Amino acid sequence: MGQALEVRGWVEANPVTRSDDRHPARHHDGRRTAAAIYGTIVTAAVIAAGGNQLRTTALAVTVVVTLAIYWLAELYAELIGQHTHAGRLPNRRQIRLSMASTAPMITASFLPVISLVAARLLGASSSTAAWIALIVTVVLLVIHGLNAGRSAGLEGLRLAAITSIAGLLGVAMVVLKTLLQIHHG
Repeated sequence: MGQALEVRGWVEANPVTRSDDRHPARHHDGRRTAAAIYGTIVTAAVIAAGGNQLRTTALAVTVVVTLAIYWLAELYAELIGQHTHAGRLPNRRQIRLSMASTAPMITASFLPVISLVAARLLGASSSTAAWIALIVTVVLLVIHGLNAGRSAGLEGLRLAAITSIAGLLGVAMVVLKTLLQIHHG
């Protein structure tokens, strides 16, 4: 009970997390959405940085391995940060729940990696396949932004703004890839 009061007091002192405490399913969905967006951005960054130098297979493996490392680091930091404050390590259930809610960080890479490999198998050059995969990540970011905005009940300009911000993160990766290509070209 003491731990619940301590956690409850912390949540009440932090208005950003207050609604999540009252609606655990929403908190879980929000964490999954955040993990998917983060995973998609990291996927785009790896594709942008390595798409001009790496062959398709190496790039695909680099994306998945990079995300696995980021996911493990995020999982570790979250579990330690959330559960050790009371002098206890997280239990198996907490670990499983945390793994499930952050797994989209890795699964977010699947469609871009599949598009990368498929484009290459269909005859595109490694560089063109990387561009295609990068475009797929931009589209995914827009979809994630749109879905997050809709889940928050946003409409009109606010929904357009949230969706546009997600898309602009993807466009930033396109600019990065272009600059790297010019530099190495």
